[in-house]
Amino acid sequence: MKKIVITSATVVGKSQPLNADDLARACGAEVEWVARLVEVGIVNASGSGPAEWRFYSVDLQRALHARRLEHDFGAGLDAVALILDLSQEVRRLKSQLRALGATP
Repeated sequence: MKKIVITSATVVGKSQPLNADDLARACGAEVEWVARLVEVGIVNASGSGPAEWRFYSVDLQRALHARRLEHDFGAGLDAVALILDLSQEVRRLKSQLRALGATP
């Protein structure tokens, strides 16, 4: 018997942002978890409230990374927010070093 795998994809962009339900589903989580991501600053929601929130590719990337950190290390979302911010700062500083001709 052949195994059939069905894969679907959603394009996330400025013209097609995700809503809170979409982001939760993409991360295998509940909308309450997405609300907590917004609360601790892991993702930035545009819109006046959860029903109007819109998320973009950078938010999806950070949410998926947050989910992995939670799962793999048992980190709480406050710690995850700090880890993500520090990781982003390290990447930014390495990029500046490369631009100056130094090798990190």
